[in-house]
Amino acid sequence: QVQLVESGGGSVEAGGSLRLSCEAPGILFISTCLAWFRQRPQQGRAFIATIAPGDSGGDIADSVKGRFTIPRDSAKKTFYLQMDDLRPQDAGTSYCATHPYGGHCYSGASLYKAWGRGTKVTVSS
Repeated sequence: QVQLVESGGGSVEAGGSLRLSCEAPGILFISTCLAWFRQRPQQGRAFIATIAPGDSGGDIADSVKGRFTIPRDSAKKTFYLQMDDLRPQDAGTSYCATHPYGGHCYSGASLYKAWGRGTKVTVSS
């Protein structure tokens, strides 16, 4: 059973930055898609971004393009969501997730089988 643990959530003013962390000790980064989703109250989990192993690509939501990235540290078995120029609409509970890489990293939440418990992000205007 893959276990993921998020941290780094908090409150920030609009225009500020946060870096979320996802510890994934049971993951082989060379064969796994790493992703982040956000959920607001009474809504489903919305795709933020995913990154494929090595330099094989990934995907990112248009709403965060140019502001968010997914750095990773394979040696620490940790990947991150670097969020810059935060906006109130970026607020919610952020979840990290993974699925095995089979040539493509997906944006659909239902395709991800391993999830963290979430970390809350608040952005004030």
